[in-house]
Amino acid sequence: MRLHHLLLGLTLAATQAHAQWDIEDSHTTASLRGIHNVGGGVAWASGTNGTVLRTEDGGYLWQTCNIPPGAEKLDFRGIQAFDENTAIVMSSGTGDLSRLYKTTDGCQTWKLLFTNPDKEGFWDAIKFSNRDTGVLLGDPVNNNFVVMLTFNGGEKWERQTLRATEDINGEGVFAASNSSLLLEYGVGNRIFCTGGHGGPRVISLGTGPGDYSPDPTDKLHWSRSLSASLLPTKDPTFESNGCFSLAADKRGLGTVVAVGGNYKHPDDRNDTAWTNVYVNSTNYKDEFAWHASKTPPHGYRSSVAYNAEQKLWITVGPNGTDISTDDGKNWTPLKPSPQDPPDADKNWNALSLPFVVGPHGRIGRLRTIDNPKK
Repeated sequence: MRLHHLLLGLTLAATQAHAQWDIEDSHTTASLRGIHNVGGGVAWASGTNGTVLRTEDGGYLWQTCNIPPGAEKLDFRGIQAFDENTAIVMSSGTGDLSRLYKTTDGCQTWKLLFTNPDKEGFWDAIKFSNRDTGVLLGDPVNNNFVVMLTFNGGEKWERQTLRATEDINGEGVFAASNSSLLLEYGVGNRIFCTGGHGGPRVISLGTGPGDYSPDPTDKLHWSRSLSASLLPTKDPTFESNGCFSLAADKRGLGTVVAVGGNYKHPDDRNDTAWTNVYVNSTNYKDEFAWHASKTPPHGYRSSVAYNAEQKLWITVGPNGTDISTDDGKNWTPLKPSPQDPPDADKNWNALSLPFVVGPHGRIGRLRTIDNPKK
């Protein structure tokens, strides 16, 4: 149980930082992969066996929600919350095991919104730019990535037809933390990253120079511009490695950082982080190039986020936590202080700062310790 939250200055040593996660009592043993901090003390989490959790006091107390009807065996990999009463939860699985449920009464009751219509489909991430407009991302079906849009809060979904810019050849999206999909400037600019054979790539869907339409009802023009960037890698691509998570810092032109690796070899540091670098602007189009981190995280990472208050990036995975103060170029391990459990930095799946979630009902909240004793 977290007794207090200290948000003090972050002290960096030459090779590691001392800051940590306060471990909170979730009252569940489910594996948690969905987490969304709404703000004002409200956050929602989700996981295996139809598990949904909610807090209204910043994580001091996590409430176990009623399980949506028929969802007792579903794996809720993603959750999008709007306030203390309203949230949409996404399950991941083949075919009709991928579903969306919505609550508007603080998870007392749930409505089944949508079931995957593709027998071979698999949903990976869900994001909303506001209460009405959202994006649903899934693995390729018939060699096309599944991207669907909603403009009425999830009640109806419209499929986007996307041709791969090159042969997919086994490439897919990882449903590890609901962060393989990024809405950098709202739903009009959708970015997602891939892995497996043929990856890793970052694929951008958005408005190109000739795509603008003055007609406000012409929403589907947003999908006309498609580009893909292959991320630099050292190792051959396998089914178990690639890019798992994207995050943006929202500063100016914006920096986007990607993390990943090989989940079957979590201690392998190769191909675990990339950062984009602004090149120039030509023909009214900003251009960026992806570069692998000079000093990568110390293992596979499933989620990354930007902490605007402390001006740093943070990434998590099964074997630890790392931070970067130079936009992902170099990463430093975030180690427990003497006051923390020795494994406080490990066994994490997903981030929505200041919260982090992991297997066996693990939930933490970020704090920092000033001038730790060594």
